[in-house]
Amino acid sequence: MPRFFLKAFSLWLAALACLLAAPAGAVSIDMVTVGNAGNGTDTSGRPNTFGFGSVAYDYQIGKYNVTIGQYTEFLNAVAKTDFHTSSGPLYAPEMGTDLNIAGISRTGSSGSYTYSLLGSPNRPITYVTWWSAAKFSNWMANGQPTGAQTSQTTENGAYNVEGLWAYAVAKNATNPNTGAAPTFFIPNENEWYKAAYYSPSLNDGAGGYYAYATQSNTAPGNVVGSSPNQANYFNGVYSVTQSFYHEWQNYVSYGGAYSNSGSFYGTFDQSGNVYQWNDLDGAYGPDRGLRGGGWANDAFSISSSSNGSRSTELGNASIGFRLASPTVFFGVPEIDPNGLSAVLGLLAGGLGLLERRRYGR
Repeated sequence: MPRFFLKAFSLWLAALACLLAAPAGAVSIDMVTVGNAGNGTDTSGRPNTFGFGSVAYDYQIGKYNVTIGQYTEFLNAVAKTDFHTSSGPLYAPEMGTDLNIAGISRTGSSGSYTYSLLGSPNRPITYVTWWSAAKFSNWMANGQPTGAQTSQTTENGAYNVEGLWAYAVAKNATNPNTGAAPTFFIPNENEWYKAAYYSPSLNDGAGGYYAYATQSNTAPGNVVGSSPNQANYFNGVYSVTQSFYHEWQNYVSYGGAYSNSGSFYGTFDQSGNVYQWNDLDGAYGPDRGLRGGGWANDAFSISSSSNGSRSTELGNASIGFRLASPTVFFGVPEIDPNGLSAVLGLLAGGLGLLERRRYGR
């Protein structure tokens, strides 16, 4: 075995052993694998779809949107003081006061804020800016640390958002806190689009794209439950109530509520419920993308034809996000991490010993 390979492989095993031996955080993100690397772009001819969706590699993406429960854990970990920078605070008061999406309440004063759930933890978080989504990504990529908002917790990791940024920043190739590629990040537009609409079984196995992320080219119904091709959007009545608007009614549904309406890869609510941030082409720039539509939008808005870019500081009752990740860190949840890390450590040590003996060191 070549010397450089032995050394590189033993270092990789040692790093992975350390990663797996680290204490597990409170937040667990349910991911699905998006395979079929090298798929073609969307050529369906539908408006605003041409050229989207091709991804040259396998990756993972959140099965559901980031939830209120997960975001509450995040706030309690890092936002006892929720400082105000150009990228804004992590908590928006509307998360607790807008009854259409609530939410999360905050009590106490700066330096001792605490955050509590209002209702179900499994509904998607809303009123998040792109900056808040980037900081949540950093926190996840850094292992869910607790403490002030610093470069080791929320301000760097997947994205360097320290300082006063006017534009959204590109994703880091390497997380400076781990020395490895970021384990969580906001998907770019093609990653998000492929996970939502692509199926390799379409066009007689050549692959293609649905108009809706419910594996359908016809507009979904909006009835919560197990019927296929359903989504949370407005089609004359609101989905959750099958009735008209009331200012006191919560209209966001929990992840997986439309249980037989997932995408080919097994994601839910990429059509409807809430819009989701994407990173467009990933380059530094003034805007970031929104796709998916929401609970108050029409059928066109939740289709693949609806796309747009918005200011990174935008946050409202219909905007949330989901995370993506590289495939190497996931896909084996059945393996005990403590046992696996011990085995990997032994393998790394054994390979290092073999290298030293082979080369007389």
